[in-house]
Amino acid sequence: MADIEETPEIQHLVRIANADLDGHKSVQYALTGLKGIGIRTARILADDAKIDPTETIGSLNNAKLEKLRKSIEDFENVVPWWMLNRRRDPLTGDDKHLTGVDLMLAVTDDINIMKKTHSYKGIRHDHGLRVRGQRTRSTGRTGATVGVSRKRVVK
Repeated sequence: MADIEETPEIQHLVRIANADLDGHKSVQYALTGLKGIGIRTARILADDAKIDPTETIGSLNNAKLEKLRKSIEDFENVVPWWMLNRRRDPLTGDDKHLTGVDLMLAVTDDINIMKKTHSYKGIRHDHGLRVRGQRTRSTGRTGATVGVSRKRVVK
């Protein structure tokens, strides 16, 4: 029985940035569980924290997890400016990157501002229609189907 190697203890849930991440996934895929972070930015964050992106996130020790948390908090200085999701913020004018709940709140605030100013996009949002120029004549229909009723042929 001494021949069996002991596997390191794996945390099943890892808490980073107010979100629970799956501890069995690799670092680059586990970080995509945070809203606002994709695979590409997760890899950049892992490289900045000097962590192997393919390493399982649940097997990381506390020091490496703390480095990862710090690189996520310092996101604006880690990634290039063109990868930020909130450039020239309407309220502050700063370039920043929002993650998690902050991102969802900012999007709903933007939509509410569009609705209040009665912009074209705001009106479309308000009526529940397509906003980004998609075709609406044939797709996206809801409710009962409407068709052509044929005349009955009398024999």
